Amino acid sequence: MSSWRSRRRIWDISQTLRPGLPVWPGDTAFMFERSWRMEDGSPVNVGRMTMSTHSGTHGDAPLHYAADADDIAAVELDPYIGECLVIDATQVAGGRIDVGDLPHIESADRVLFRTFDAFPHDKWDSTFTAISADAIAWLALQGVKLVGTDAPSVDPQDSKTMDAHKAVLAHDMRILEGLVLDGVPEGRYELIALPLKIAGGDAGLCRAILRDLVDD
Repeated sequence: MSSWRSRRRIWDISQTLRPGLPVWPGDTAFMFERSWRMEDGSPVNVGRMTMSTHSGTHGDAPLHYAADADDIAAVELDPYIGECLVIDATQVAGGRIDVGDLPHIESADRVLFRTFDAFPHDKWDSTFTAISADAIAWLALQGVKLVGTDAPSVDPQDSKTMDAHKAVLAHDMRILEGLVLDGVPEGRYELIALPLKIAGGDAGLCRAILRDLVDD
């Protein structure tokens, strides 16, 4: 059994951090450069980065949408590890996933939505598909404690009220954004997506993966 477990397929569902990475309009661009270089005589290469806490694939902390809530260093890790359900929402119309777009969900602690036919790695797409506050509340009633999406936000880009984020807060759920779900079939997987432990952080970058489940 142990050798079979080691052969479980892994899907890397993270964006690659790099200069030119599309970021939320007005947010900090990603920058990477070498501060120590072996070609300059250093015994090692060392780099430094400038970035937003919401660069690429990340988990929002409650502090992102509530001033008195937990930062990303304080959140429990359990929501970010375990069985999840991937749902294909690429055919959803109207720019927002609503309750009527959701399939019957049985025993799913974590739900990830694929909304892009092909993830826009090289340009910002402001017309991404968001998730309605009613859909968030319905998912919470089904026992879902983490909602993930390949979109950069659960709310539309022009939202001022942040209704979906507030619904997440009201139900003490967690959010993953900026996933890359191209080529991942609908179904159940093991999710591992631990956000970086940043004191005061309103989000934490993740190396997110999916693995095939082990058959009983």
